[in-house]
Amino acid sequence: MDDADLLKRITVNPGIFGGKPIIRGRRMAVEHILGMLAAGATTEAIVNDYPYLEGDDVRACLVFARRSFSTPASRHARVRRLRRLGTT
Repeated sequence: MDDADLLKRITVNPGIFGGKPIIRGRRMAVEHILGMLAAGATTEAIVNDYPYLEGDDVRACLVFARRSFSTPASRHARVRRLRRLGTT
């Protein structure tokens, strides 16, 4: 499955989590999956814990995160946010 197909799994619904990106319209936020991965969880562990998810859902979250940080606008927004926090 290519990136474009994976990204189709990420949706936004204003009625779920205030419009945060979610997976296939379910009450599972992309940021939650990314947090589990950052904490050391494997794709296999996530899919075992959440049987309605598929490995491609986890991959879609990673593609979404990469794409979110690869545009010039997102890079500028990150720099402004870091400056406000006093970390740069």
